[in-house]
Amino acid sequence: MAPASRTQPPGRGGLSTLRRAGTVSDLLFLYECETREVTNLRSVATRLGLTVQAASHTYRSLSRRGFVEVTGGRYRSTVRGVDWLHSAFGSVRDDLADRLDRLHIVRTTRALATTPIRLGEMVALEIRGGTLTARSGSSRGSRGRAHSSAAEGALVEVGELEGIVPLPHGRLSVLALPGDRLAESSLVSETRSVVAGAPEGLLLASGLEAFHLLSRAAPNRPFVRFGVAAAIVEATRLGVDCTLVVVDRDLPRVFEQLEGPDVPPLAFLSLDGARGRGSRRHRR
Repeated sequence: MAPASRTQPPGRGGLSTLRRAGTVSDLLFLYECETREVTNLRSVATRLGLTVQAASHTYRSLSRRGFVEVTGGRYRSTVRGVDWLHSAFGSVRDDLADRLDRLHIVRTTRALATTPIRLGEMVALEIRGGTLTARSGSSRGSRGRAHSSAAEGALVEVGELEGIVPLPHGRLSVLALPGDRLAESSLVSETRSVVAGAPEGLLLASGLEAFHLLSRAAPNRPFVRFGVAAAIVEATRLGVDCTLVVVDRDLPRVFEQLEGPDVPPLAFLSLDGARGRGSRRHRR
């Protein structure tokens, strides 16, 4: 009996499983058998760019797994083989569609001019403080040509884009408020001190209690209280540091919303002024 990994449809994992040696040839061989009159291995080998020996090896491998057979002088896919073919191609199609959806092809863009820019001149693009900026001149990173003129501080239209804008990575600092101290007046002043010394960037409060306390600790500083997890992901992805104030018992709920590939580097702030690194393992 063939190993289980050889009998399972490799396409269920999308493009990644096609890296297994022989998988692409197997699928293309089956496709030929399903859509053409294949009466000899030489013809299918020619269409697939294989040697006859390689085509013969592919046939024997598929036959052992019950995916192909020879009946009436013709190479045919079995029911099991057709099922595998549909499953594999469908998985690859869905994987490709998902990957393409994540590739945003930008042909023109707007950026904040950090220098005066003339119509038609080359500009260098970079992310500063979470904002796409353009300056006159070129760079090794992303660049383009100004489709409009702009004064410093104005928006400029940029086209003929080349290169990739490097995305800096922001950090997330978390101040976990002890739930059993919320009634203590000293907690307000301690929070004020910690927030004042936190990295510049976006300040956020998760939950009513954290919002209420932060409103008193930093009354003149704007902060985010809605869509906190989404704001953290978007801001840190653009290089903006975030400071989150949250009651300790609400931490698991917040971290659950941050699961995924875009989780930023994490550090915990302490009310006594200490600062410690965190990781996703510390979330539970």
